[in-house]
Amino acid sequence: MVEKDESGPGGISEEEAAQYDRQIRLWGLEAQKRLRASRVLLVGLRGLGAEVAKNLILAGVRGVTLLDHRQVSPDDSRSQFLVPAGSCGRNVAEASLGRAQSLNPMVEVRADPESVDAKPHDFFTQFDAVCLTCCSRESMVRINQICHQSGVKFFTGDVFGYHGFMFADLGHHEFVEEKPKVAKGSPGVEDGPEAKRARLDPPETTMVKKRLEFCSLREALAVEWRGEKAAAALRRTAPDYFLLQVLLRFRSEQGRDPCPGSSVGDPSVPIPSVIPIFPSVIPIFPIFPQFCSGSARSRVGICVPGVVLGIPAFPFPL
Repeated sequence: MVEKDESGPGGISEEEAAQYDRQIRLWGLEAQKRLRASRVLLVGLRGLGAEVAKNLILAGVRGVTLLDHRQVSPDDSRSQFLVPAGSCGRNVAEASLGRAQSLNPMVEVRADPESVDAKPHDFFTQFDAVCLTCCSRESMVRINQICHQSGVKFFTGDVFGYHGFMFADLGHHEFVEEKPKVAKGSPGVEDGPEAKRARLDPPETTMVKKRLEFCSLREALAVEWRGEKAAAALRRTAPDYFLLQVLLRFRSEQGRDPCPGSSVGDPSVPIPSVIPIFPSVIPIFPIFPQFCSGSARSRVGICVPGVVLGIPAFPFPL
């Protein structure tokens, strides 16, 4: 990491102004200065985590901590670009540090080889934002509760084959939205020079301040889908939401994700512990028509190709 000379215009160095010129033009100097002051924790360095790390470092945050307790496997060299060849057996966070730092020497990049489940409450509150990938449902809910109570921005996401999800909890989030002003026309005047000028000139805009209240991950995953009130929400909910519940339950119970190529006859899949996942997670009858539709079945079928659960009520691949 290089030291920053803040003698340039706007409190940033000339080197930073040149490095981030395009994005400063996009979202402004103040937004870049807020990015520059932010410390981010990134957990999980598989394919998605490596891509997130690259984007954060190139954006110019103050610091990024890469946390992953796993050892580099052959799959890592095929799914992410931060691990150099010949790194098998090393800690994946430490192996990724060199290439991650070289992306932007002005960002402080650190590697943490410990497990996220071993980290105490105070560890997460030192960051401005926490981003989780490849975590269990229990870990995501626990860390989100810490961030929600401490005012730390929280993001989590993952990829399962062709299926992916992302969740954000920004707490109390205020932002400004640009909206066109409503033009007040003169009564009885529908034509003429003034009316033509009004149609040709770009509309005036005004900035409207808005505020959003984000729910916690626990609340988002614990929605009650039985009852009359759930009927309207169910029609607006994609079947992928319920598929996510199944995949997260599978990860918690098996300690891994479903593997392409495995099936009911594969001894690596313990059938007694897999089959109950659907009935225990999904209220079968309310959503059964949606899961039986062709589009829903195709989305579920390509999620993790080749993995099959022997469940008569749900005869499609998982």
